[in-house]
Amino acid sequence: MRALVLEQRGVLSLRDVPAVDAAEALLGPRDVRVQLHTVGICGSDVHYYTHGKIGPFVVREPMILGHEASGTVIETGDEVTSLAVGDRVCMEPGIPDPNSRASRLGLYNIDPAVRFWATPPVHGILRPTCVHPEAFTYKLPGSVGFAEAAMVEPLAVGVHAVTKARIPPGNIGVVMGAGPIGLVTALAALAAGCARVFVSDLSAPKLALAESLSPSISGVDVGREDLAERVLKATEGWGADVVFEATGSPVAAARVFEPLAPGGCVVMIGGQAEPIRYDAGAAMVREARVENVFRYAHVFPRCVAMLASGAIDVRPLITRTFAFEESVLAFETAAAAPPGEVKMQIALPQ
Repeated sequence: MRALVLEQRGVLSLRDVPAVDAAEALLGPRDVRVQLHTVGICGSDVHYYTHGKIGPFVVREPMILGHEASGTVIETGDEVTSLAVGDRVCMEPGIPDPNSRASRLGLYNIDPAVRFWATPPVHGILRPTCVHPEAFTYKLPGSVGFAEAAMVEPLAVGVHAVTKARIPPGNIGVVMGAGPIGLVTALAALAAGCARVFVSDLSAPKLALAESLSPSISGVDVGREDLAERVLKATEGWGADVVFEATGSPVAAARVFEPLAPGGCVVMIGGQAEPIRYDAGAAMVREARVENVFRYAHVFPRCVAMLASGAIDVRPLITRTFAFEESVLAFETAAAAPPGEVKMQIALPQ
């Protein structure tokens, strides 16, 4: 099969590869084979391309990239009951060990044995087909297109973060970072009940996009104004009830408690690429609750349902689509981080 391969740090090629592993040749009784349609370019994919590693995950051998995907079922195992050939689907890219302690506790996203697409040494899905468990493959309603469906994976991160925050109706939220994860987190926070969300970033085009998503989103250009001062002024000196750190920047994360209200919650989303440190004393004087998220668990069906109902619209976040033959160019473009670009996707030939 032809696939986009990260040969080594900084070197990509679109080339023929052998079957990824034995599972690609043998369809298990509870597996489905999917023809890939759309694959999103994630920041982690780009980081592996530019740095060759993320924390303990190091690219040591050629690896196929991509984990945000949608497609069509083209074959089903003998025991598959919820899906049929022709069904349009999106896939949750992490496959845990169902017998692990983490999985039995419902914490399958932090199962040490999880096999997650495009996380070394596991191959991703920028290739024509893949085999995936029925249990982690979700049928799409007719109202959800392939491009939107490929956004379910990043949306799941935001929904998981908002779930961890336990937002009641009327909260004031802050999202630090107007990248794809920050913006889906802002949308998820509004869907969960936030009355207003401040989104901070250094990019004016991204902040303009953020404000266009909802009249309840206010952009804050932290190159021009202080985030904490803006939030405190808007809340009569009290602060935001919840702050989501989605930049992954140590500089930004160090100030995460400044706009937070007493008794508020901070959710750390970014930070796997570089060590993140924050002021524990600032957390203590606020009796702040700090949550951390690693990917997501139990949220894919909810994400699909929100897209289907219109509760969340991710289409404005998709700013550019490349053909599969342009995959190397797509990653070069994503690595250059053009102003205003949020989510880039790759469409595979059908």
